Amino acid sequence: MKLSVTRRDFLAMSSKGVGAVVVSCGLMGCVFDDDDEKSVNADFLHGVASGDPTHDAIILWTRATPENSQDNEVKVSWEVATDENFDSVVTDGQMVATVDQDFIVKVDAVGLEAGTIYYYRFKTANKVSVVGQGRTLPEGAVSAAKFAVMSCANYPAGYFNVYELAAQQDDLDAVIHLGDYIYEYARGEYASEKAVEYDRQVLPEGELFTLADYRTRYGQYRTDTSLQKLHSAVAFITVWDDHEVANDTWRDGAENHNDDEGDFDTRKQAALQAYFEWLPIRPWTEGNHEEIYRSFAFGDLVDLHMLDTRLLARDKQLEYATYTDPATGAFDSQQFMADVTNTERIMLGQEQLLWLQSSLLQSTAKWQVLGQQVLMGSMLLPAAIATLQMSIPEFARLGGLAQLAARAQAGDPSLTAEELAYLQQNQAELTDEVLALLQLPAIPYNLDAWDGYAYEREVIFASAKSMGHNLVVIAGDTHNAWASDLTDAAGDTVGVEFATSSVTSPGLEYYLGLPDEQIPATEAALVDLVTNLKYTNINDRGLLLLTFTQDEVKSEWMYVDTIASKIFTENSSRSHSVTSAAGNPAIN
Repeated sequence: MKLSVTRRDFLAMSSKGVGAVVVSCGLMGCVFDDDDEKSVNADFLHGVASGDPTHDAIILWTRATPENSQDNEVKVSWEVATDENFDSVVTDGQMVATVDQDFIVKVDAVGLEAGTIYYYRFKTANKVSVVGQGRTLPEGAVSAAKFAVMSCANYPAGYFNVYELAAQQDDLDAVIHLGDYIYEYARGEYASEKAVEYDRQVLPEGELFTLADYRTRYGQYRTDTSLQKLHSAVAFITVWDDHEVANDTWRDGAENHNDDEGDFDTRKQAALQAYFEWLPIRPWTEGNHEEIYRSFAFGDLVDLHMLDTRLLARDKQLEYATYTDPATGAFDSQQFMADVTNTERIMLGQEQLLWLQSSLLQSTAKWQVLGQQVLMGSMLLPAAIATLQMSIPEFARLGGLAQLAARAQAGDPSLTAEELAYLQQNQAELTDEVLALLQLPAIPYNLDAWDGYAYEREVIFASAKSMGHNLVVIAGDTHNAWASDLTDAAGDTVGVEFATSSVTSPGLEYYLGLPDEQIPATEAALVDLVTNLKYTNINDRGLLLLTFTQDEVKSEWMYVDTIASKIFTENSSRSHSVTSAAGNPAIN
């Protein structure tokens, strides 16, 4: 029996709250009963997308842009089929997209089969969208699953060639996007030096504060053809990071939110509303746009747990300036360690942490994957480097010189004539100030990451270790690629972490001002300096491919040779891969 729904009913369904989703009703199961409804001409300028797949459903997304700017409503229909020609339509329906929701169309296509690729399209009175495709989650025994992991796409910094490269992969089960899908900055700010040359100046011109601001920025991003291509090719599973609101966001504020910029919570609510409108994400409940932690089960192979380490509960980040004497430069390491390990200091918060623990304790999948924003692996660097008082090459050179001096003072007979000559020529550089810097302890280089929230990290590690899980953590945020073993406070290896580079946002080469010729030595020095770090790339933009089987996980970093031109190739000379075997929680 068909379900007859009035136009008024559809409008009510479409306006109940932020990120409202219309549930598909089956083959013409939802029809308008007012035949005199006038269709409006509208186009699909922002492409199509799918996301948040389950075993029997998937979110479908588009935006219908009216040709007449005075129109406030657009009737949009959709079809879902098992073939690209739509000869075998399995569900369809229609809804009204309204100006109040920025003409966004979100459909929860239900009643689908597990582990199946579906094709979908949308129609208005005069236009048909491109055809998109997405795969539902598999059930039962699964032999392999493959994901593209990416984050950090700053529009004015360059072209989205990394999205284009990901779209060329034809065997992905899903894209996992770990945040910084947009950036909030005004024109001329962060990484915008060549925006005019690239014809990629941001809209609106100013920093994002209002709902209209965030909607406009998302709209600009979604006109990018490479991003459109990737969205139409594969389902996205997403979480936000900080720049979807403002840089270095925490629960009640952000580094890039000043007292004269209005109420932060009002800004955050506007940002999250726009996120739920523009991303193919399924809200927990109608109108809930704050809680996004959730799990995806890829049969018996992978349980993917997406976390919110940013907005829901995070305490404010610690700052090194708090522990540094401005007169002497002395660092209060004792108080710092007491604060960073405080058991009341939270990133996930009690409710989310209990949910994650319960998920880990109950899961029987071969691999437990935590999809989240910031580095979980401990990244301790000598304090002289972490506080930017010495560069990595300087520390390596002066540290080596200090070791020679110590050997000479101890009368080491193995010192060569060349070493003694080098020491004699350069010993004047070992001033008291330099020696003091070299003797400072190793401290976290990034207090915005899990190193600034050590207690909850230990709880997560303990939960995974207690079940003997194969734990894989994936991260974004830093704009660089990393691979690390994860060890708990007892020194036991409990899993591995793979972090993706950025789509366009610059990495350490930008912040440290490193010339190209110093990149290899700096990367090697980092791997040598940081315990458990096995690989890093601090210079190239790219993505991470993860392939899971019952025996191992393979992590492959892929890079593009440029983001300064739309003409690019894969930079295979910088590609890298590592594996970790099931039952052996370490990088091989």
